[in-house]
Amino acid sequence: MATLNPTLPSKKRPVSSSSSDPFPAAKKHHPHAEDPVAALANARHEFGEHGGVNMSIEASATFTVMEPETMRRMFAGELGPDRDFFIYSRHFNPTVLGLGRLMAAMEGTEAAYCTASGMSAVSAVLLQLCSAGGHVVASRTLYGGTHTLLSNFLPRTSNITTSFVDIRDHDAVDWAMVRGRTNVLYFETMSNPTLTVANVPELCRMAHDKGITVVVDNTFSPMVVSPARLGADVVLHSMSKFISGGADLIAGAVCGPASLVNSMMDTHQGSLMLLGPTMNPKVASELAGRLPHLGLRMKEHSNRALVYATRMRKAGLKVIYPGLVDHPDHATLKSMAIKEYGYGGLLCVDMETEERANRLMNLLQNCSQFGLMAVSLGYYETLMSCSGSSTSSELSQEEKELAGISPGLVRMSIGFNGTLEQKWSQFEKALSRMQDVSKV
Repeated sequence: MATLNPTLPSKKRPVSSSSSDPFPAAKKHHPHAEDPVAALANARHEFGEHGGVNMSIEASATFTVMEPETMRRMFAGELGPDRDFFIYSRHFNPTVLGLGRLMAAMEGTEAAYCTASGMSAVSAVLLQLCSAGGHVVASRTLYGGTHTLLSNFLPRTSNITTSFVDIRDHDAVDWAMVRGRTNVLYFETMSNPTLTVANVPELCRMAHDKGITVVVDNTFSPMVVSPARLGADVVLHSMSKFISGGADLIAGAVCGPASLVNSMMDTHQGSLMLLGPTMNPKVASELAGRLPHLGLRMKEHSNRALVYATRMRKAGLKVIYPGLVDHPDHATLKSMAIKEYGYGGLLCVDMETEERANRLMNLLQNCSQFGLMAVSLGYYETLMSCSGSSTSSELSQEEKELAGISPGLVRMSIGFNGTLEQKWSQFEKALSRMQDVSKV
């Protein structure tokens, strides 16, 4: 199928016209702008069909044409979304395409395609970039679902194998990447759940020297770090988290070169087109309305996380937060982060044992109402989970130890509901209750 440009403005042109500039909208996005909020503000604003300030929700699954010849030309790839010609919403949908333009602007990429979930974005990218027998080098500290996809599912179904490495050990990363064999270097900007920070520019340089594509999951750090602006080829998101902010939607995004997005939507070889993880346009509309205030939310998530991490440390707890100067990756994150958005909204408290972790979370939820015991992150309430027995439970005991996931590691996604001091007093109340019980 001929190349489609999902970044182009959705303004229908005569079918005989052509454009000399293949990526005019990508230029409007100022992909090299440092601040993603500024890039979003520079993106084309999609108005509603009748002049509404919000873009319309195109709920149609299929689209009509005025002339039979037009449909033939659409299937031949001669006409497409770049001229406002649509076939079927599993291929491209105007509302989902509008959200994709915003995600591309935010991450500084040529194009983006939004999917039904974060895992569908991860899976589709890996299946597009790796053929049967392919090879991936990946951080050994990843979200449990991604780790299992790489370690179990892809080897079984596609003979795609993965070498897991300590992403901070650049010698090990370089040794594992083999020119001509390795297809992808895959890592998370901030690892789930241990908050290891990857040196994105250096890892990209190493991979590119060997002709390897770099894929970065930026779910934990939207606005805080922009991996594509630091050299990454592809940036992935679970939009269900910080971007949604409401813990009410499931969605994902693939941000990268237009050539990659086009290949993933190819009717013969495209992983997105053929596997069909299609985003609902109603979900796309919801998320498009939340992106403009993502920067403000990230600032408050980060601010409270830093304050709480500092106070928790003073209270004698073992805290992991890359915003603390003694975190081993603090300097790395500081060198990459966009200062206005802090160091991210996640922190970990290591209670050493699962029993102590569960007791703390129980008191924080049921005694003081500091937060909620739940997986996921980016919600306006604080969410807490014991990672080893929840979101990283797919890993073996040996894999957890290698990843640095202790049995008592409590991951906290710090919310911004209530006042900072109000929520801190709730934390202190639960901690005091726990210490009182320990003395008995």
